[in-house]
Amino acid sequence: MKNPANPSKRPSQSGDTSSPAGFFPKWLNINVAVQDVGFFLVGLIAALIVGWVIFPAVLYSKQAQPINFNHALHLNPDTGIEGETKEERCLYCHEFREDGTFVGIPKLGKCTECHDDPESPLGETPEEKDFLKRYVETEEQIPWLVYSKQPDCVYFSHIAHVNMGEIACNTCHGDFADNEKLPLYFENRLTGYSRDIWGKRISGFYWNKKPSDRMKMDDCADCHTRMGQEQNNACFVCHK
Repeated sequence: MKNPANPSKRPSQSGDTSSPAGFFPKWLNINVAVQDVGFFLVGLIAALIVGWVIFPAVLYSKQAQPINFNHALHLNPDTGIEGETKEERCLYCHEFREDGTFVGIPKLGKCTECHDDPESPLGETPEEKDFLKRYVETEEQIPWLVYSKQPDCVYFSHIAHVNMGEIACNTCHGDFADNEKLPLYFENRLTGYSRDIWGKRISGFYWNKKPSDRMKMDDCADCHTRMGQEQNNACFVCHK
């Protein structure tokens, strides 16, 4: 009479989970799978570093403004610029014309309403002396680099947003009013536009995203929808 087979030497049943291999199908080679996942993760991380770190560094060139402009100094009530609030003092230089169009960055003529004599600076800063010598004395316009300049096909009405919509300037432009030094201008080498249009993060991911983080079309559309102005999302409203 033959002895029954030793149970300890019987083949493992399909449901046996005594080893890690029991959790996976028999056709799956765990070592190969782990290796493939490792290669995938290494490739993914490398792609993210190239796309989100290296590519933006190559895509954008850094440029300083022709001269520094101290917004905080000029918006100090003691300077004598007209306006009871910071917003009103902003509009003294960044004003609306009589027909409702927006001046944007003021021309030299606005500056010389106060800085009219190249030989008589109002302060002691080297920036002002440089400004008086290079621009006031020569009557040459300052070639400012515009952080928020949109493509030529985009029409934006400041009076509709500021006066009618009662949206504060810093909502879209950030807190320039508190800056003592102008930030660097980052220009897209391919399009020629400012990085501030697309946003500082090329990935598009932001923690606690603010309206001033970027100025893309979908950001405008989202704001219109939140403000109950969905009709302004029509193409012809902004694209002329």
